[in-house]
Amino acid sequence: MLNSRLDRLADYPFARLAALLGEVTGDAIVMSIGEPQHPAPPLVAEQLAAHAGSWNKYPPGNGTADFREAVADWLVRRFRLPSGLIDPHRMILPVAGTREALYLAAQLARRGGADGAPPAVLLPNPFYQVYAGAAIMAGAEPVLVPGMDGPASQPDFSALPDSLLARTVMAYLCSPANPQGAVADPGLLARTIETARRFDFILAADECYSEIWDREEPSGALAACAALDGRLDQVLVFNSLSKRSSVPGLRSGFVAGDPALIAAFGRLRAYGGAATPLPVLAAASALWRDETHVIENRALYRAKIDAAERLLGGRFGFRRPEGGFFLWLDVGDGEAAATALWREARIRVLPGAYLADDGINGDNPGRPFIRVALVHDLATTERALGRMAQIL
Repeated sequence: MLNSRLDRLADYPFARLAALLGEVTGDAIVMSIGEPQHPAPPLVAEQLAAHAGSWNKYPPGNGTADFREAVADWLVRRFRLPSGLIDPHRMILPVAGTREALYLAAQLARRGGADGAPPAVLLPNPFYQVYAGAAIMAGAEPVLVPGMDGPASQPDFSALPDSLLARTVMAYLCSPANPQGAVADPGLLARTIETARRFDFILAADECYSEIWDREEPSGALAACAALDGRLDQVLVFNSLSKRSSVPGLRSGFVAGDPALIAAFGRLRAYGGAATPLPVLAAASALWRDETHVIENRALYRAKIDAAERLLGGRFGFRRPEGGFFLWLDVGDGEAAATALWREARIRVLPGAYLADDGINGDNPGRPFIRVALVHDLATTERALGRMAQIL
């Protein structure tokens, strides 16, 4: 009765964590999930209230012109793109958060590899679990590629054998990376795009942590396209308001890129996608046009990274994440460390092995690590990190 591909899906990381530690209790400090706890900007409630009369209308699948134009304007400002590179009406779609879109996008890829070889989808290792689930349910083989400079770095897909690239139908690249916080530099982005075009596969660039950065703002795949030749062929970029604006419950993001892929994605989402309600689109449009709350949000995360460096610096392989709000700490045995922190301090973190798997080199690069989400207020974060340092 059931799709046999479901048997290939590993338990989701948080289900594995519950099996390891039990359920969350009321006195816990939960640092295992990347759910921002910063207050939502006031303009969210204002916009939802102002557009409350639209709740009784079915929203169009491609959103509103105002939303698409707000996103296009933001992309041009943020990534310093040439005017006219982004056509808001052919190159942008709203999505119900990036998870839905990243999963569904794998359905766009062709079914067969070159010469009848089984199709492959390239993933970074460690990776966001949705990538693997999307590949498996689309009938492809997930190929996990380690970072080119160790488990805290980005993979270089261009260095893979031609025989593998020839059967690749899609590649996921996350920058800044979850969980390591590593950023793909412009050179790596350009090589990856050129490889996707040479071997005719889709590049899905997950940039949902792009607005939480430490010292330098991360570049992006659209900027790399502009620098290469001004074409967006083979590239889809995914971003959302969940992290940027601390509104994960709003479930609002976008996908932008190659107009042919956007058209195909729009056709697919008409069947299986979740349309974004009109009041949510109005609130999202206002958020994409406002940078003040983003700057304040970023400063809060930077203060917590400063605290982490003060309390953990020089130990556990600590490094300031270039982007995002996760610490990726080498504790020798991630499961043992997560168990000790839970039992002794009611601090809940995620073993790194749950965010990785045996890749092309036969090794799970996340096994020695834990991922720590710096999502709470500064005082709570400092208290938790201090206890963590003592226990570890």
